[in-house]
Amino acid sequence: MRKFLLRRLVFSLLTLVGITIVVFTLSRMGPDPLLLYIPEEGYGPSAESIELIREKWGLNEPLLVQYFVWTSSMFKGDFGMSMRAGQPVTTMIWRRAPATLQLGLAAWLVSTLVGVSLGMLSASKRASVWDYIGRGLALIGQATPSFWLAILAIYVFAVYLEWLPVAGRGMDEGLWSRLKHMILPVTVLSLDPLASYLRLTRSSMLEILDSEYIKLARAKGVGRWGIIFKHALRNALIQPLTVSALVLASFITGVLFVEQVFAWPGLGRLAVTATWNNDFQLLSGAVLLFGVIYVVLNFTADMLYAFIDPRIRYT
Repeated sequence: MRKFLLRRLVFSLLTLVGITIVVFTLSRMGPDPLLLYIPEEGYGPSAESIELIREKWGLNEPLLVQYFVWTSSMFKGDFGMSMRAGQPVTTMIWRRAPATLQLGLAAWLVSTLVGVSLGMLSASKRASVWDYIGRGLALIGQATPSFWLAILAIYVFAVYLEWLPVAGRGMDEGLWSRLKHMILPVTVLSLDPLASYLRLTRSSMLEILDSEYIKLARAKGVGRWGIIFKHALRNALIQPLTVSALVLASFITGVLFVEQVFAWPGLGRLAVTATWNNDFQLLSGAVLLFGVIYVVLNFTADMLYAFIDPRIRYT
């Protein structure tokens, strides 16, 4: 157990180092950040001003030195200053983090609870109407482009029917209004992970329900729902848990466009804005934060295996 934890921890740390290298390299492959300070008209800054700006942001140092300075600051929690806003990146990120956390947590709860429940129902009622509904929902969820679904949902429920608001969080309004603002973005963000959970839970449940120990439990007189919840469901959760990191990846990429389409003031929209503004300090901080969340939750998923299935041993 201890060796496994240490090995997984080392791999996670190496992954984080790789993420920092990729993020830093990509941030330096774009246009020169100093173009932000050159006006479209006029003579622009002088050579002395450009040199002072380079020295201020550390752009006059070799790339290797810039990387080590940047990573050391990151580990201290200092993501630098936004070149466009002139504010600390850490402050800007934590200001937007609650909105993304609210949206992501709500979408995760919906996709997990609904997806696993429908997958369990579809498997337990094989070849029934519920099974066909579940399989159809899984097919639609994984085949439908999320950006198209977001635009269609806005047109139908916000523009045509006028049931739901188009954008924003509705923080200045009541609780019911805030919930209404969440319905469309949460639905769009959770549909693809919901379909993944549904399909994986159903396939895993079908395999387990046909196993020998389930047949023995039935022969002993264990009830239908006792077999499903006590014997089948717990073992069936191994496969969805194994691919939970991939499901998480869909949340990370989905947040980027969902927040942009629905004007949700979170980290995804902040990262998109930083990309358009060529604000590599802000963009690097946001992308690195997404990478850290991915690695941490993937490590947590590995640790949960033994609690889900006692047969698993870390040796």
